[in-house]
Parts: sequence; structure tokens; C-alpha cells
Amino acid sequence: MKLTLRVWRQKNADAEGAMSTYEVDGISSDMSFLEMLDVLNEQLILSGEEPVAFDHDCREGICGACSLVINGEAHGPERTTTCQLHMRSFEDGDTIDIEPWRAAAFPVIKDLVVDRSAFDRIIQAGGYITAPTGSAPEAHATPVPKADADYAFEHAECIGCGACVAACPNGAAMLFTSAKVNHLNVLPQGAPERETRVLDMVAQMDAEGFGGCTLTGECATACPKGIPLMSITHMNKEWLRATRKAGKR
Repeated sequence: MKLTLRVWRQKNADAEGAMSTYEVDGISSDMSFLEMLDVLNEQLILSGEEPVAFDHDCREGICGACSLVINGEAHGPERTTTCQLHMRSFEDGDTIDIEPWRAAAFPVIKDLVVDRSAFDRIIQAGGYITAPTGSAPEAHATPVPKADADYAFEHAECIGCGACVAACPNGAAMLFTSAKVNHLNVLPQGAPERETRVLDMVAQMDAEGFGGCTLTGECATACPKGIPLMSITHMNKEWLRATRKAGKR
């Protein structure tokens, strides 16, 4: 396959960015999208040019690092992570636009790499449980109904990639935050911090400068792990309950 790549290049956070055009040839349809970028970078290095900076780690669809907007879609045309997107999803001769996440709370560091530490601070605000020290408890010491366990696992699948923010027209982080809140709040281990968790994490989300949620649903459509839109509704109910309870104290 021969492709034309239009790639966002930005030297650093303070520099002006622009799209640069490159031609790559000999791309196999079995390559992943990141392997295709590796080929581009080898080509650039051999020609004495600066390689394109892009984020990646596991390349197995687990870590959520591979954050790219491809032809205007978070992670590209398939509902998967960028590292699991293969070049068979494109045609020979295609022109592909490659950009970083676009959100005020995700500033560009260089080229396609953005700073997603805002997500870390949201988790730090309340993504923990009170646990006594000592030896590990027995696996059956705290019974959890299967429905609650399934719900928790469904939300724990969130890998924090940020596709929900990149896809949202408002740049909201509600789907990410709700996934982190709900998977702990539904479990008995997370009960002691149930109210403070949702209040603190939502407050931190707002402080980070993410946009407001209008439930357009683009976040759930783009999520590679299928976190449901209903997660936001459940978190809103948790937040209202916690707010009312806090107001009565």
C-alpha cells in the first residue's frame, strides 16, 4: 500500500503546530497503525528529519496510551485502540489525517503526544478504598452479588485512553470519571468513601477544565472498551444523593 499521511507536527507545548504531509510506501495491510508510523519514522530518520513523536506502550489494547485522532475519529474508523487498528481498514492510495487529542485539558506536549495527567489527578481525588493492613483477606470474605460484580468489572475495563474526551464536542470527561466512580461505589469495599468519592472526583474533573456533558453519546460510541452511556446517569444519581446527604449534615 502507498499512503499519503497528513500529520500534526508541533515542536513543543509553546510552539505553533501545523500539518505536514508525508508519503509512505510498502505498507502491509497486516501492519498495525503504530507499525505504519514506525515505518514513517524510520524513513524520516534515514532522511535526516525529526521523527514523529507519538504515545504508545503495551501495543495490546490494554494501557490506553495510543491516543490519536485518525481522519477525525478518536482511534480511527474501528471501535478499538489505535494500536489494534490495522492497515486493512484503509485502501491503497488513501490520504490519512493524524492528529493528537483535541481538548483544553489535554495540552499537546510534542507532535501527537498530549498531557493526560488530568485523568491521574481525577483518580487521585477519590479513586481509592479504605483497606485494613495485614494479610490478604480470603477471597470469599466479602460476598458480592454477581450483578454488582459484573457491573463493577464492566466499568473497571476503562483504560483511561481519553477517546471519550476527544470524541465529545464539549471535551467532557464524564464517561471516564463515571467509570472510575461507579466501579468502586457499587462494591462493598468502596462503600466507606461512596459519597466523598463522587463529590471529590467530580469537583476535580471540573477543576481540570473539561467541558460540560450534554449526553450527546459520542463518548460511548468512541470508547474502545464499550463503557455504556448509562454510566454517566448512574454517576449523576450518586452525585445528587451525596450532595443531598452532605447538605443535611
